[in-house]
Amino acid sequence: MPDKPVSILKGKQVYLSDGKKLGTVLDVIVDNVEMQFTHLFVVDCDPELVEGGIHVAVPWRWIRGIEDVVILRWFPPTPIPLN
Repeated sequence: MPDKPVSILKGKQVYLSDGKKLGTVLDVIVDNVEMQFTHLFVVDCDPELVEGGIHVAVPWRWIRGIEDVVILRWFPPTPIPLN
């Protein structure tokens, strides 16, 4: 995605590879030294996938593709516990 602005990711829905909706992209985390995207910060997470529906930072390497939505190639066994 180097030719597109980061702002196009904000507000996109994030889905697991099995079609379950994880949440919504709030922001992108960038490594200022390497100038690379490192994570998507996802909010409004499904409580069935993340205990308490807390926000999560999804590593960039977990992303399969980005078009109208973000599709993950992998996500840990759910639900992710708070502790």
